[in-house]
Amino acid sequence: MAHVDLATPSAFGMTADLSSRLDALRALVDAQARVDGFTPTAVSGLQFIRASAPSQPLNVMYRPALCILLGGRKRVFLSDQVTEYSESCHLVISQDLPVVGQVVQASPREPYLSLHLRIEHSDVSQILLDHGLPPEPPNATTDAARGLYTEPSSPALMDAVLRLVHLLQTPRDIAALAPLIRREIVYRLLSSPNGWRMARTAKADCSDQRIARVIAVLQARFRESIGVNELADIAHLSASALHFHFKAVTSFTPLQYVKQLRLQEARRLMLGATDRDAASIAFEIGYESPSQFNREYARMFGAPPVRDRQRMLESGVPLGFL
Repeated sequence: MAHVDLATPSAFGMTADLSSRLDALRALVDAQARVDGFTPTAVSGLQFIRASAPSQPLNVMYRPALCILLGGRKRVFLSDQVTEYSESCHLVISQDLPVVGQVVQASPREPYLSLHLRIEHSDVSQILLDHGLPPEPPNATTDAARGLYTEPSSPALMDAVLRLVHLLQTPRDIAALAPLIRREIVYRLLSSPNGWRMARTAKADCSDQRIARVIAVLQARFRESIGVNELADIAHLSASALHFHFKAVTSFTPLQYVKQLRLQEARRLMLGATDRDAASIAFEIGYESPSQFNREYARMFGAPPVRDRQRMLESGVPLGFL
């Protein structure tokens, strides 16, 4: 049975202070993100997302990031974990995770609107080095180790995010001030009741930190055939311990994770170069058998590569959503 997280204003409550900050941030983002899709900004790692209608479930790769929802509702599927969230709470991704995302509430009058800020591992490590590790609750479970969670937004966090977005109005200040505000945002996340979850990705000899090393290798070498024993050596774990901890963090086995990486890259290539055939893409991403590639692609995306490409192009889904 799927584990469902419902993060809603009624669940967390919304103070007047938080509501006013959300209103201010919504106005700023709405003025920047005028069309559906991703809107990059001059602040490194900061982008806005807008959708005027609910979407079909889309397979995406989430990088470590902070996501703040300013309008509409979003549902995220990580294997058997279903997370649905809206205003007054935020989503934190602490590891690179293949998920299925779906906008479930949006309209032209009241669009889905969100802010996405990439979290840099170097910022997490430096803050932990300067200020120490946040306390980890004694009743932390294996499920809690998963690298995706929601929590209530605090006025202090929202103040920092507002200052970062305000920098877009004074571009000359971005180079000097954006790195400082980004670090403050990471500090606020690490200082929250769930900050220990993010801290585990940088905690020496912690299983999450070991899995983060393995994920980095798989991200860089997913086209290759990497044996479990090599991955276990990278993590300094036994093969069985690697399997257990990798699945605890990502909800996938290493082999399933690599398959997700390959197929999502294949879909990106199919949509980005419509003159390419499926077989050439299959070989490029590491498949030895085009027929196996076609079967696994259809199983993941609901249609063979060429038909899926046509369907996605006709649906008008912005490529940034992928």
